This record gives sequence, structure tokens and C-alpha cells, in this order.
Amino acid sequence: MSSAIQKLMEPRSIAVIGASTDPKKTAGRPIAYLQKHHFKGKIYPINPRVEEIAGLKCYPDIESLPETPDVAIVMVGTDKTLVAVKELAAIGTPAAIVLTSGFAEHGPEGLKKQEQLIQATGSMRILGPNTIGMVNITDDIPLSPSSALEMDEFPKGAVSVISQSGGILGSLLSRAAARGLGLSKLVSTSNEADLGLADFVDYLVEDPSTKVIVLYIESIRYPERFRAAALRAKQAGKPIVVYKVGKSEAGIRAAISHTGALAGTDKMYDALFKQTGIIRANQFSDFLDIPAALSSGRVLKGKRVAILTSTGGAGTLVADSLGEWGFETPAPDEKTAERLRALQPGDQAVLDRNPIDVTLAGLQPDLLRGAISALLDSPTYDALILILGSSSLAMPDLMAGAVRDCMTRSDKPVIAYVSPHAPIASALMTRLDVPAFSQPESCSVALGSMLHANQLKSQLTKQGAIASTPASLNIADLRGSLDEHEAKHLFSIFGIPSVREIKLGLHNPDLNNLESLGEKIVLKILSGEITHKTEVGGVALNVPSAEVLQRMQLMSKQVQSKTDSNIEYFLAQEMVQGGLELMVGMHRDPLGTAILIGMGGVTAELFKDTQMRLIAPGQALSEEEALEMLRELKTWPLLDGYRGRAKSDVGALTKAIVNFSNMVATLEDRLLECEINPIFVFDEGQGVKAADGIAVFK
Repeated sequence: MSSAIQKLMEPRSIAVIGASTDPKKTAGRPIAYLQKHHFKGKIYPINPRVEEIAGLKCYPDIESLPETPDVAIVMVGTDKTLVAVKELAAIGTPAAIVLTSGFAEHGPEGLKKQEQLIQATGSMRILGPNTIGMVNITDDIPLSPSSALEMDEFPKGAVSVISQSGGILGSLLSRAAARGLGLSKLVSTSNEADLGLADFVDYLVEDPSTKVIVLYIESIRYPERFRAAALRAKQAGKPIVVYKVGKSEAGIRAAISHTGALAGTDKMYDALFKQTGIIRANQFSDFLDIPAALSSGRVLKGKRVAILTSTGGAGTLVADSLGEWGFETPAPDEKTAERLRALQPGDQAVLDRNPIDVTLAGLQPDLLRGAISALLDSPTYDALILILGSSSLAMPDLMAGAVRDCMTRSDKPVIAYVSPHAPIASALMTRLDVPAFSQPESCSVALGSMLHANQLKSQLTKQGAIASTPASLNIADLRGSLDEHEAKHLFSIFGIPSVREIKLGLHNPDLNNLESLGEKIVLKILSGEITHKTEVGGVALNVPSAEVLQRMQLMSKQVQSKTDSNIEYFLAQEMVQGGLELMVGMHRDPLGTAILIGMGGVTAELFKDTQMRLIAPGQALSEEEALEMLRELKTWPLLDGYRGRAKSDVGALTKAIVNFSNMVATLEDRLLECEINPIFVFDEGQGVKAADGIAVFK
């Protein structure tokens, strides 16, 4: 853990550069909030125009400080900020929080100033600029002017938040406090001129007060550092929950391969999150719901859920949502059913089926305690959902009291769905480590995240092989857009077999060996520029060998009329019989390089049944990763012998995917685009064959 970040998060002395005497102004709030929330260290205001602020001696400049502060908050103009940062670095200040805006977020001129800011810092670490600061709730250290700190008290807990948006940080702080969810640390990284997401994830992995790490992400500026930090969190058993903005794909460039159209920036983020064990919140409401569930500290070991309700309609809503998420709501086992029936003799309640409905008449503390105890003791259930009906408005303590008495008897997860708008009852439940939700769907999201977090503990981080370059490969010869024949030759060098084919010239073609390909063949134009040959009439199937020359001449004229391209060469290929068509491709963007697989052929973009994995620089996929990708396809059953059909040669396909990823890793950023589409997968033991492909180099 960086000592500078430790000082930033737990300072014993703070200098406030540009402090104001008016606590209502932005520059006056940091000192006001430090005092309001009982900061125990020393505060040094710096303002040359006054001698005292909020009862504290005010210093005219940085040189006048009686000691080097652990942290400085900088709130002066852009140019003065550069001077202040340089002076702070000169006296050995470990870290500074630069609230000042006007840097990279303001375009090229601002970016130049931000570069000057970094040059001025020396070895000092910077949070910001353009940040709202950070709050250490655990230790009562607010280093921020956020108006969310006007609240008198915040519940302390085990959830820490890192946000690239300052406004979102304040929103989460106030929302969490309102629902009784305790937080630990909150950091706004904003411009990330120096310290960024990965630095604070690293810190929180070792922070004993943090169980769950929550990230609000606009973009990941340093993917490899982030990936490494996320994997450390996974290994430490600290789940990361991410809300990533910018899902739309409006800005995706048109690519010549299917892969480019199927990948997209947001799918790259999905792949990164999946590989590092990160839980993605798809709705903003999930952004606090999921951490609330995970911070309870309880482990969900299965999918069987009991629902205890006094209102049948709400119970059905929850049960329906659970079913959509793949959870089960079995009836109680006979022993548990007997215990439940004994609690309320008569037929007014429905206690031996699920949802277990005690009805309004059953809202008695003893009955609730008995029902909760029976369901927690039952071997039939892995979790319990309590539904709070309208009675929670009048008696918010009713369910809370029953829960308080029963929670120690089991470590099973217990969550609550609060059907009416009853914030007091919700907060009471949350403070008892029973996460309370206002939407039935949130119960499913919460349990889904808990199950995911538990499964992560048993998943080892998969490492692929180091990329290796075949001896026969001359990388210097690879330039521009290869034609299909050249691309498949490249694939074969890396151990990916192709269909049998013969290259033919339009003028004086050698047709003597065509019979070796079969009675009927596939005829294609050969061009490095025209990659989607089918769309321009550049592919013909079932062409008799005797008609090849005639079809070549006709196809050349047709393609030229559509593209103005002069076609001189063709490929004659064997007609492949049987087999499934898949595709394997690569995609690069600022987040990294990914391998994509999916159902192939001309319908690849129509079905969009794909999976992606990012590869580390210089590293191929492992066979385990490749097989995992295949099994996650919706169409995996077709490969695995669906409805009695023969199983496909998954072993050969897995090896081809690994070899493709080795090629991509070996050729690095010289390879701009590459795809095999289709690659035919034959029955078990009969291998695979690449039937078409592209490769584009710098």
C-alpha cells in the first residue's frame, strides 16, 4: 500500500489552500465539514487576507506552515494551483487534493495545464484535479466541499465507493445514509491526472474496514493497472460492483470484419468485468442494492429461496422475479411445514407452501419469530426473503424485532422486500444486516450478486500461455490487407487448418488439378480489398469443374460492374460437407485486445451469439478459457450433440481458438483486423477447417 495514499486517506494534519471565511462558500466548506464531523487532527487554513478562520490560525502562505501537512486541499485558480502544488511538493507534502477545475476537462489548453500540474508535483501524489475530494467515514475525515456532508451523521459500514464523477459521489452518500446503508470510504478521482481507479482499488483491498468496493466508471484510462488491481480484489475475496456509463454504441466505427461490428466498446467492458470477477450493475438502482446485499457478510450457497409474507400479491411478485433469475421457491419439507402449521392452528394462513403466507392475522411477534426460525433452520432453503406489507408503516419495529431475535441462529442470507413506501422500516432492516429493497426485482438482483460473489471464491484466475512465434513466420513480409489465400496461409503457420484450395489466374488458368477438389467446387474472387465477397456476387457454390473458366469470366464482369475492381485471381475450393459454421475474430480498442467467437457465416451479425475474452499483452488464451467461451454460447448445445446429433470436434475447435489467440498476441498491434469466418467444425475426431478469412496489417 502506498504510504502517500495512506496519508491521503488517514491524515493527521491538513492544509487548506485558498480557505474562505464564509462556510457557505465552496472554499469555506472543507474546514466547516472537518469541524462538523469532528476531525481529530490539525487544520491549517492558508489565506493571506485574513488571520483566522473558524477559530483556527490562518497562514499567509505555504512556507509559513509550522509543519509539513499530510494532505493539502487546493482551491485556488488554475495558475495559482500550479504554484501551490510546486511549493507543497518542495516541502515534502505526501499528497494533495486539487479541487480546482480548468484542466484536461476543458480541452487542449486545459490538457497542457494538467501536464504542467503533473510536472510540478515531483514525488507528491495528486487526487484530481477537478475533483470533489474524498470522505473517510470510518475515521470521520471529510476532505470535500460536497453539500452532502451537511448531514449530521452517516452510518458507518463496509462499502467503499470510488467514482469518476464528483456529483455521483454526493448522490450515493446521501442515498446510502437515507436507507441506512453504512459506507466506509468515498473517493472522487475525476481527471485522474495521477491517482486513479486502480490505485484506490489497491488501497481498499488492504483496508480492513472495506468488504465491498463500488466503482462508478466513465472510462478506464489504464486498463492493465485496473485489471491487476481487480484481480487482487478478487483473490482477497472483496467483490467489486461497477456501474459503467456510456453503453450506447453510436460511436462504433464501421469495420470490414464481422468482429468489428459485433464487438463494440461496451462489450469489451463486459468482457473485462467478467474476466476479473466484477459484478456489473445494469440499473442505477442496483448500484446500491447490490452492495447492500454483499456487505451483509452472509454467503448464499444455493438457489432455493423461502418467501415469508403477509400479503399474497407481493409474495407472487417476488416469486415471479426469482423464477426469471433461475432461483427456486420449493414448498417446505414436511418437518418444516409441521413447525409452521403449529404456529397458527386453523385454516386462515397458508404456511405449508411457498410463498409462506401468514396473512394479516398472523402479524404477531411470536408467530413471526417462529416462522423465521423454522425457515432458517430448514435444510430446504438457502435464503429467506421477508416481505413487509402495509403494517410496516404503522409498526416499523414489528418485523425488525422478530428478525433481531432470530438472525444469530443461522448464517443464511436474509433480505427484505418492503412493499409500501416505508423508509423507516427499510432503514431499520438494513441496519440489522437485512438488506431492504423497494422493488421485487431488486431481491433477485441482490441474491444473484450474492451467488456470483460466492462462486468467485472458488474460481482460480486463468492464465494463458506466453505467445510464441513460429520459426517459419517472417513478420516483416506482412503488410496491408492480405487476400483470402494469403490469410489462410498465415493461419496455417499458426496451426489452424484450412479447406483444400487452388489459386487460379483469370488469364491462362491451370485447371488440371481441379478434379482433386471434387466434382463440384466453391469459386471465389481473390481480393485483399473486397472482404465481403458474397455481397458483390463474388462467391459461387456447386460449380462443376468443367464450367470453372466460364464462371470466372462471368463473375469477373459482375463484380467489376458493382465495385469497379478488376478481378485477376480466383480461388477454387473444395465443397465442405456437413459441419457447423463458427467464426473466430479479434478486436482492439483502448481497453485492450479481445478474442471473439460465435456462430459464423453470413448470418453472424444477425444472430449475434458471441462471447469475448480479453488477452493480456503477449499472452494467448488457455484451452480452459476457450472451452469456457464455447460453453457460454447460446448455440453450445449444437456443438454438444443437441437432440441426438453427433457431437462436434470441440477439442479441435478449442485448439484452433487458442492458436488464433497466439497469432494475435504474437503479431501485436501490427495486426489491425483478423477473422476466420466461417471455420467449419466437423463431427468428433474429424477436426476443423478455416473456409474464409481476412487479415489486415499496418
